Amino acid sequence: MSEERRTALVTGASSGIGAATAIALARAGHDVAVNYGSSRARAEETAAACAAEGAESFAVRCDVADDGAVRAMLAACEDAFGRLDVLVNNAGTTIATGPKDMDAVDLDAWDRVFAVNVRGLFQVTRAALPLLRKSADPCIVNTCSIAGLRPGPQPLPYAASKAAVANLTQTLAGALGPEIRVNAVAPGWMEGEWMERTLAENYEGLMARRARYTPLRRVAAAEDVAETVLSLVESNKFVTGHIVVIDGGFAAVT
Repeated sequence: MSEERRTALVTGASSGIGAATAIALARAGHDVAVNYGSSRARAEETAAACAAEGAESFAVRCDVADDGAVRAMLAACEDAFGRLDVLVNNAGTTIATGPKDMDAVDLDAWDRVFAVNVRGLFQVTRAALPLLRKSADPCIVNTCSIAGLRPGPQPLPYAASKAAVANLTQTLAGALGPEIRVNAVAPGWMEGEWMERTLAENYEGLMARRARYTPLRRVAAAEDVAETVLSLVESNKFVTGHIVVIDGGFAAVT
């Protein structure tokens, strides 16, 4: 690794927002650790795409809900890079039940959502702090969601967990400043696999309807989110504790 290159860890980076963010960071000159939970082949594809952009990159398996595994992941980052400048807490999960179907919510599944989305974010952040504090300009960007900021049709544990991410982002900004900036991105409806699973056979129709009511006339793509993450990492040096909504203006006008 070149002394001039900054380094990043992106959790949940085998696909979607995480993969797009890892590649964007690599393109901007970061070496990147690509975390995944189960999709090894796709994580290795992401790492290869980062390498194609000139980065040193490797895939590292870790369930962010497992504190021992988290600490081992950060040790692997230190062994590979010797430093860490950027942490993107993107790993997340959800369940398939609608917000009105409370009897269908399995409580073990509820706990799993919080273990990954909330406790996992905290555990990765805590384990990363010794390395981040050695950086001249460290920052953390969390993946929140519009579901955590306003009511919607999302599963209850997912929405509640993302509300916790919003609070954690602002609380950590206060706790870790002035040395470490902490912000979050909150995507609205996004094209791709996550929403395809959520909306099933209604995906095409509902996504088109949402685009019609969005000022920029489309829904978000993973690359839109990655672009905003990169901006928070590289350009907004006096911004911390903020949650940037990425939804083409939908939440602002409805």
